[in-house]
Amino acid sequence: MPHTADLRLEAWAPTREGCLVEAVTALVESVAEPRHSSPASITERTIAASSDDDLLAAVLDEVIFRIDARGQLPVVIDASLVADGVRLRFALHDVDAATLTGPVPKAVALHALRLSEERAGRWSCTAMVDV
Repeated sequence: MPHTADLRLEAWAPTREGCLVEAVTALVESVAEPRHSSPASITERTIAASSDDDLLAAVLDEVIFRIDARGQLPVVIDASLVADGVRLRFALHDVDAATLTGPVPKAVALHALRLSEERAGRWSCTAMVDV
């Protein structure tokens, strides 16, 4: 990307929640690969937003917070739509027990942020992440 400390994520799936899962997977894999071990814990988090773009930003911000502040590498194991957002179920791995593959992201940029249905049966998203 234009700035050497930017990461561009692109993801797609048949559903909105599937696209969010793919975006989270791309973000996590840009940082580290969890070792093949049992997760340290499993947690659920409901994330609400007023638009699809805001939902994408909020989901990615949650992942960045868990990696940076809590030392947890969240791997989505389930996602379901709720009235005003999405409920994610994460398997949390310790970052220290993972193989690092890149720098820890710092924030989601609000420009070039998009989550939308391209056509029936295909959702896609794009996000810029500061690293």
